[in-house]
Amino acid sequence: MGAYRELYQGWKDNPEGFWMEAAGQIDWMRSPTKAFHADEGIYGRWFADGTLNTCYNCVDRHVEAGRGDQAAIIYDSPITGSARTYTFSALQDEVSALAAVIRARGVEKGDRVIIYMPMVPEAAIAMLACARLGAVHSVVFGGFAAAELATRIDDCAPKLIISASCGIEPGRVIAYKPLLDEAIEISKNKPQSTIILAREQQGCDLIEGRDFDYASEVAKAKGTDVPCVEVAATDPLYILYTSGTTGQPKGVVRDNGGHAVSLHWSMKNIYNVDPGEVYWAASDVGWVVGHSYIVYAPLLHGNTTILFEGKPVGTPDASTFWRVMAQHKVVSFFTAPTAFRAVKKEDPEGKLAGEFDLSALKIIYLAGERADPDTIHWLENVSGKPVIDHWWQTETGWTIAGNPIGVEMLPIKYGSPTVAMPGYDIQVLDDEGHSLAAGELGNVVVKLPLPPGCFPTLWNADERFKQAYLEEFPGYYKTADAGIMDEDGYLFIMARTDDIINVAGHRLSTGGMEEVIASHKDVAECAVIGIADDLKGQLPAGFMILNSGVNRPIDEIKAEVIKLVREKIGPVAAFKIAVPVKRLPKTRSGKILRATMQKVIDGADFKMPATIDDPAILDEIRDSWKDHVG
Repeated sequence: MGAYRELYQGWKDNPEGFWMEAAGQIDWMRSPTKAFHADEGIYGRWFADGTLNTCYNCVDRHVEAGRGDQAAIIYDSPITGSARTYTFSALQDEVSALAAVIRARGVEKGDRVIIYMPMVPEAAIAMLACARLGAVHSVVFGGFAAAELATRIDDCAPKLIISASCGIEPGRVIAYKPLLDEAIEISKNKPQSTIILAREQQGCDLIEGRDFDYASEVAKAKGTDVPCVEVAATDPLYILYTSGTTGQPKGVVRDNGGHAVSLHWSMKNIYNVDPGEVYWAASDVGWVVGHSYIVYAPLLHGNTTILFEGKPVGTPDASTFWRVMAQHKVVSFFTAPTAFRAVKKEDPEGKLAGEFDLSALKIIYLAGERADPDTIHWLENVSGKPVIDHWWQTETGWTIAGNPIGVEMLPIKYGSPTVAMPGYDIQVLDDEGHSLAAGELGNVVVKLPLPPGCFPTLWNADERFKQAYLEEFPGYYKTADAGIMDEDGYLFIMARTDDIINVAGHRLSTGGMEEVIASHKDVAECAVIGIADDLKGQLPAGFMILNSGVNRPIDEIKAEVIKLVREKIGPVAAFKIAVPVKRLPKTRSGKILRATMQKVIDGADFKMPATIDDPAILDEIRDSWKDHVG
């Protein structure tokens, strides 16, 4: 770990010098004189006296450097059977034209624009066009319910909304325009106008005077040169809403300067790609992974990025990921573990991967939820590539703990996202804020200040920011994740702190039990929750999806799973409940909604999560539980 330790210690010894060197890789309009300004903001601000434009750094500077003919965005849509490639020069033309259209709608520096779009190139172009003007974009996952969209409209008060007529899922078309119309109707802060991309799969009616057609407006603006607006490093680039426990979404603010510096630094040091190489993050622009690693980081670094409209299975089958990697010569790939669990369920032996030439692929990265060792082992065997888990959050925007492959590939410890990245001083504390010894389960926190790229606050909610993240452990950022750190500094994230269950006075990690259940050869995916019990307080219950083609008595499998947990975790877990299910309730980004499952089983009141992929799954879980208890 010599090179890593030298890098990390170098940051610790001289954080100012470390981040000023990283800032030298970005083009500034006015270069910052120092990195950290401790007297600015809530816990300090980064590069506060510098100015720049993020769109210029993502697009124009590559064209000016003579790389205009390089592919910038490859759009691959198996769900519609279409594909397009945009060079950096073509992207510059498209972004400038849309920026002209947005500007004509009265949008200026600092104004907000909501982007409510499917996974199409126009979504990324809209993000960049807002950045070009210094406008603040807020991407809302396409197809979000009208009431949820309305809360975001009311919170950020957009002057303009950019949307599409529809989104496309396997087997169905989702009409966006009626949802958008209803959201505007019920919102208080109504936008002045909208721009609507009409898709051939389903059109929509436009309201005269308010709605404008994307294609015709952009066509009229083609050739218009819209200069990049100079903004302060501390000016917001975007607002991204994450679910709030009170039902009121939290608007995570991302600034321009620290964001550009940290994401550019991450592409080589963490993901080990060079400019010009093809990078693919299989996510959605509605989530933070889509912001950071579909749009901004690859383009900042001069990589070709893939914008994929499809699913890991069903578009058309479990070979889709392998086909895209082979066809476009992807060098570095990033997705959520749940995506590969879906592939594994449909193709347990991984035969489909063998049908494609994956020689260009160097490495696979997983994040977004806990990557169980069984999934990693399976993926290593099937792909023949290293599989790297790493951990970060919407709030941080980039890796907290990872394996810095571009610096040194550290030994892999299965179940761990490896070690702290420069900028992050990770500690594990008990509930009273005392440091815990290696191997002890506690609250994972990060010592302030957070590094560049992390959120400085919540949109118009400084006090809520302090209460939610800073007050419980003074001097630290509360991640709300629970975990342990071993004697080598490797971090193990075991669960959200809300998912730590208390069985007869013993604090147990649901993640540890899930890891054991997932290791069973017939289990494709699982979730463990704590259910109310009069005697022990809580009892763990495991809900498991079986691999396709499993044809054995279910009671036999349940007995094996229970025995396995007892052997690996111990009798203290009191694990006796294993329930087979067809599906698990998840967010659209693939995170399992364990807390909601728990409320459903316990019969408690709950608010339907805004991000749930399919609410009907909760009824299936309830029915499966009723079948189990007889």
